[in-house]
Parts: sequence; structure tokens; C-alpha cells
Amino acid sequence: MASTMAARIYPALRVPSEVVDLRRLQSRDLEPLLSEEIAVWSTDLDWDFTKSADLVRRFVDMRSLSGAALVEDGEAVGYAYYVIEDEKALIGDIYVRRNWRTPEREEALLDCCMEGIAAQAGVRRVESQVMTLERPAGRALPGPGVSQIFERNFMRAEIADTALAAGMVRRLCYIEKWSSLYQDAAAHLIAAAYAGHVDGGINDQYRTPAGARRFLRNIVLYPGCGQFCDLASFAAFDARDGRMCGISLASLVSETCGHITQICVSPAARGSGIGHELLRQSLLSLQRLDCRAVSLTVTASNAGAVRLYERMGFRTVKRFSALVWDFE
Repeated sequence: MASTMAARIYPALRVPSEVVDLRRLQSRDLEPLLSEEIAVWSTDLDWDFTKSADLVRRFVDMRSLSGAALVEDGEAVGYAYYVIEDEKALIGDIYVRRNWRTPEREEALLDCCMEGIAAQAGVRRVESQVMTLERPAGRALPGPGVSQIFERNFMRAEIADTALAAGMVRRLCYIEKWSSLYQDAAAHLIAAAYAGHVDGGINDQYRTPAGARRFLRNIVLYPGCGQFCDLASFAAFDARDGRMCGISLASLVSETCGHITQICVSPAARGSGIGHELLRQSLLSLQRLDCRAVSLTVTASNAGAVRLYERMGFRTVKRFSALVWDFE
């Protein structure tokens, strides 16, 4: 396979390796790699990665997925890809098979993505939240611009072990099942909730209502965060003026596991118990849908949110890094 492709040799790796353009491969070249990644997501995270892998196969065969593959002895042992949305690039995945995984191999793929992104005119920012990337803490990021690393927690709970008893809500409000009609109000809520928040530094879509609309569209339409579950998603409204003051959105990431894709409350409603109640309603609904477990991600420095999730019965089972580059 590798002999027919233009490639770059990385002699610093333990075994002579080639990093080749992902568009020179076909999905069958990645099959052992993707099969292992599906198994790892299932075993380590209780997450069905099949639909995401299917998208990779489709776009690789269309020659439309930008990225790189790491080839050793004619076999693809790692890959990475990125997509560009307006002035921002997203590194969607970096995965190296376990028998070949080293920081140097992951770094070679990350470096190749950053070189490809930097060559694109108009890109001002790069974001990545790859949960399977095992970069050593403190390792410098490759590429131009100002880079930052934010530590995040992947938290998980058995629903039977969570605190499902009703708490005290110290604000007059009512809770409704999620509706697509709520998207615009939710976009404004997200922008207000994350103003000046560390998560706005990780995902710039949180900073504006327009960006939050794109975020909501992505989690509803695409499988990156699982299959959106409106039956386990809720919105809270202030009983006095009818304004949305909180949301808890959920997805199904396997037949028996749910995931909280977004939970936030308005600045005025913080500390009132609404966040706890919204999360409780999502957990109860996921339980009724035969989910035995639920997961979520949270920035490690967001101590208040971490405490809430721990009180509800969640425990951190994996740490990973959110990577950000700003070119200006």
C-alpha cells in the first residue's frame, strides 16, 4: 500500500514510518484500525463508535476527508482527520492502534494535521477534543499560533447508583420536554451561561447565539455525541416571565448507555437547584429507556459542576485534553 503513495518518513520513530495523505487510502486500508477503535470505545467508554466509523469510511472512499495515516510495513496503524468550518478547523480524531501507540506516533499525526490546517487560508483557530489521544501531560503542542491545553474529565455512573430523589429547587420554574422549537432560546441561554466561562475558551461556539445554534444542530444531527434523545432532554423556564433558564440535553451512545451532551443554567438561576433537577429528569428518562449507565464530560477546573456530578453519583473514569490553537 505505502509504496504507491507520496509519504514523509519519520526516522525518529522506533520503526521507520510513513505518514501519508488520508485521501490516498480507501476504507478497506483502515479496516483493522477502525475495528480496533470501535472495540476500544465500547470497552473503555461504553460507547458505540460504529456510526462515526461509518462516516470515516464513507468520506475516505469519497477522497474528501483531510488528514493523514501512519503506515508501517504496508499497514495503516494510525490515522487522524480534520474538518474546516469557516475560520475554524476541528481535529475530529487521532487514533493509533494499541500495539503501535507511542507519544511520538500520535505527535506525528497531530503535527501533520496542523501543517495541513496552517496551509489553508483564513483559518484562525483550531480545536480538538479527542478522548482516545494519550498525550503526556506537559508535552508542548505542535503548530503555529498560541496554544492552550485544558484538562477534561470523562465521568460515568450506573443509573441505579445515582441520586434520583428530588432535591429542592429554590426558584419558581417549570420543566418541559425538549422541543425543536426551543433551539433559538437555548442558543441564547448557552451564550449567556458560558460568557467568560472556561468552556468558552475550549469551544468558541458557546460564545455567541449563532455559534450555539451550530452546536445544537451538530449534536442533534450528527453521531459524534451519540444519537440525540429528545425523550431524555429537558428545558426549564422561569415561571414569572416564561424565559428559558436551563437545559439538559441527552443522547444514546449505546443500547444501554446514555450521555449528557449539554447541561447549563442561566447566570440568574445558578445555585437554585435547577441544574440538579434537570439532570435528575434526564437520568430518570434514560432509566425508563432501559439505559443502565450514563456518562458526561466536564472541564476539570469547573469545580462546581464536578461537585454536582459527584453528588449525583458520577465518577471520573478517564482524563483527556482539549487542545486549542489561536493563530491571531
